[in-house]
Amino acid sequence: MRLLIVEDEQRLARSLAKGLTAEGFAVDVVHDGAEGLHIATQGEYDLIVLDIMLPGMNGYRVCGALRAAGDETPVLMLTAKDGEYDEAEGLDTGADDYLTKPFSYVVLLARVRALLRRRTRGARTVLRLGSLTVDPGSRQVAVGERHVEVTAKEFAVLEHLAVRAGEVVSKAEILEHVWDFAYEGDVNIVEVYISALRRKLGPAWITTVRGAGYRLVDAGA
Repeated sequence: MRLLIVEDEQRLARSLAKGLTAEGFAVDVVHDGAEGLHIATQGEYDLIVLDIMLPGMNGYRVCGALRAAGDETPVLMLTAKDGEYDEAEGLDTGADDYLTKPFSYVVLLARVRALLRRRTRGARTVLRLGSLTVDPGSRQVAVGERHVEVTAKEFAVLEHLAVRAGEVVSKAEILEHVWDFAYEGDVNIVEVYISALRRKLGPAWITTVRGAGYRLVDAGA
């Protein structure tokens, strides 16, 4: 899942991004409200963590603009401790939840997961292809009756392939959805995770389409 953090306190933003990335999310970070609105409308995000006090455009206006444009991406709004900004006003602009600074990272993570569950309940169904089962809710993978242990990043790669089962998915698309737009490492990192998934699932589940990308197929077909 891709998250966008719009927070001008750079140290806090880096800390949140580091923690959420470790949980398996692809995280993009911007520090300006106007830029955050632009990035949010250009990309596809599963959730936005949005500060209120931002340069360029405050969080209320960013959230209001997204909702006016028909964007229903869940928004977790970060509010000031001193009550200068009213949480109710944030919710009135279309925010889904709010969290008052300072806050515990554990609490933020719980709120993020709750919002994602709320959004995807009934929509993000268990993904099945032949005997392969990929459950986004529990983050569990199984081949038949065999449970397959995967890391957070491996799950994210597999889920993206499973959502588009039978289609060719390029390395660039996997990088964009599983890592983030600021990733500047070796694109061959995708091959590393594909190889790991083949070892764990069985080599026939993921085929390589030379020059194009990868395809998740039914190994039992």
